[in-house]
Amino acid sequence: MVLAGTDTSAVTLEWAISNLFNHPDVLKRARAELDAQLGQEHLVDEHDISRLPYLQSIISETLRLYPAAPILLPHFSSDDCTIGGYNVPRGTMVLVNAWAIHRDPKLWDDPESFIPERFGRSGDDLSSQVMPFGLGRRSCPGSGLAQRTVGLTLGSLIQCFDWARVSEKEIDMTEGKGFTMPKVMPLEVMCKARPIINKVLIV
Repeated sequence: MVLAGTDTSAVTLEWAISNLFNHPDVLKRARAELDAQLGQEHLVDEHDISRLPYLQSIISETLRLYPAAPILLPHFSSDDCTIGGYNVPRGTMVLVNAWAIHRDPKLWDDPESFIPERFGRSGDDLSSQVMPFGLGRRSCPGSGLAQRTVGLTLGSLIQCFDWARVSEKEIDMTEGKGFTMPKVMPLEVMCKARPIINKVLIV
């Protein structure tokens, strides 16, 4: 449980930050939201996350493009059923490819692009199309904790530091092999503390 709860969150954060570096306008808007909602006197806290819809959209879009577990945990069909036109007998192991569903052009506009704004559109309910934690009663029991942990960490990193790439080249977004889909090239960036550090972290 400890490994599942830490590795997946760390991988998600690395993908999220990598996406922000390749989309500086998104990073700028996320920082503006944090500054507008919390100012420079208050470090983001758990109860603040609900006031940061754009930050939540960034996390949702990251989980859509780079789900921590691209192939969900195996399930067994409890009864004879039909899935995608295929007859599945009772007791069959079923593997769900969340990565493919999240990039299906039948479900998503411009599915390969990082567009957090797609989650902020009024009237759009995308909850049933994004399944990084699975769906229903067999979904990941740690999804709530993961969402809060990633939200708090990403929000703190954006709020407390100015970030820069180590070179002019975009961050390599090539996916590696592994159960939690790591990056082939680990993220390497530079950071500089923002003034808020002196107010909230240094006693």
